[in-house]
Amino acid sequence: MLVAGLLVLAAVAFTGCVTEPPSVIANAGKGGSDLVILREGDTVKISFPSAPNLDATQQIRRDGKISLSLVGEVDAVGLTPDGLREKLVALVGPQIGSKEVNVALQTSTFPVFVNGSVMRPGKILSDHPITALEAVMEAGGFNSETANMKAVKVSRIEDGKYKNYQLNLKEILDGKNSQPFYLKPGDIVFVPERFQMF
Repeated sequence: MLVAGLLVLAAVAFTGCVTEPPSVIANAGKGGSDLVILREGDTVKISFPSAPNLDATQQIRRDGKISLSLVGEVDAVGLTPDGLREKLVALVGPQIGSKEVNVALQTSTFPVFVNGSVMRPGKILSDHPITALEAVMEAGGFNSETANMKAVKVSRIEDGKYKNYQLNLKEILDGKNSQPFYLKPGDIVFVPERFQMF
């Protein structure tokens, strides 16, 4: 009886609401560039109107850098597209005699982490809005022998603290629930094992 009570309390503590899909890629051309923080895996298009031969489309590498022919390695992770543009103006402007540099975000990826009773736990990079169920499938799917699909937990940092959500993904697989739970960058999805009596 005590164990059942503890399980009910744990379920209530981890229960959260379903969130709306996040905007993964803000439109930098419509005043949204300040909302976008560049991450590894993002692709940016850099153009120099006064020197189009220097134009480049670069994917930000795992070390957070891009490489340009005129200036070499440039740190990009953690900057907004406008911040990267200002950095490039300072680096390249004196060499080409112009302060005209354009930076546009082409594609954006973000990491989520899947752990627990799945076939391939680890980090997943997504370039589009992804649900908790889709992330589990990217991780090879549930371990059918041990996974508790009714109590999947998502941990998310909100206002500097971890907030936990509990999801019943079995209901979605069974067609009893059609409301997706969209993940945000850095979310951790944990699939617990089923409680087994010995």
